[in-house]
Amino acid sequence: QAAAVLGCSRQHVVDLCEVGRLRHTRIGTHRRIRQSDLDAFTRSRPLRREELRSLWLHRAVAGKVVVDPDGAIATARANLARMLEIEPRTEMYVRAWERILDIGPEAVLEELTSTSRDAIDLRQNTPFAGLLNEAERQAILRAFAASESRVFPR
Repeated sequence: QAAAVLGCSRQHVVDLCEVGRLRHTRIGTHRRIRQSDLDAFTRSRPLRREELRSLWLHRAVAGKVVVDPDGAIATARANLARMLEIEPRTEMYVRAWERILDIGPEAVLEELTSTSRDAIDLRQNTPFAGLLNEAERQAILRAFAASESRVFPR
């Protein structure tokens, strides 16, 4: 269960426990991890490369929301309707985004730029496709690639 929450393999969770990075108790051969310990670990864990890449893109989207909040939110609403038609399994994310859009631009900006686990998950089902043109998107990805060697040394 912890592996599913963290988005990693069971073995990686075992390794985290064994090296002392993730608190746990042993009952026989099983490791038990309290939800509070898993939450604390999740909050303290640095973003994975793909999560950081998504955050960079969504920060640029946030800029578009600042410039034209009504247009950006209208685009997001139209995309949400299409997402639900194309892939009904995204309903949970569609409904969450709808609630955020209903609150207004400040809530949208918070979700687009937050490093919380919920925001990271929501951004994987973003309704803001099309707000960045291809040239903007490629420029952001190039800038991210240039900076990632400092963040994720090989």
